[in-house]
Amino acid sequence: MMNRGHHPRGELSLRTVAMRADTNASGDIFAGWIIAQMGLAADMAASAHVRGRIATASVSNLNFLQPVQVGDVLCIYTEITKTGRTSITVGVEAYALRRNPGNTYVRVTAAEFVMVAVDEEGLPRALAA
Repeated sequence: MMNRGHHPRGELSLRTVAMRADTNASGDIFAGWIIAQMGLAADMAASAHVRGRIATASVSNLNFLQPVQVGDVLCIYTEITKTGRTSITVGVEAYALRRNPGNTYVRVTAAEFVMVAVDEEGLPRALAA
């Protein structure tokens, strides 16, 4: 069941369980862990699209809406929103599947990742046409 009328955009790119080892002193999952999972999902989406190596250039519009709790299944959705000469923009949304009687999904964060296609030496390269 989706919460608050939000529906994930794009495709499910990563699912993982939030574990106690990833918490802060308050018992909530660290924001850095969530961002790392979002980065992995953005990397997979972008590298498949550009068929090669990519690097993260920037992360913007990062907003945390709800905490992620131990035992939640973090579901990360990605959508390619823009391509440039060497870059690709990936919209990333993270939802927590709460393990409660209703198994509700809660939108916990969203961001925009800009990824750059790079060559073997790590220098920007043009995207394939």
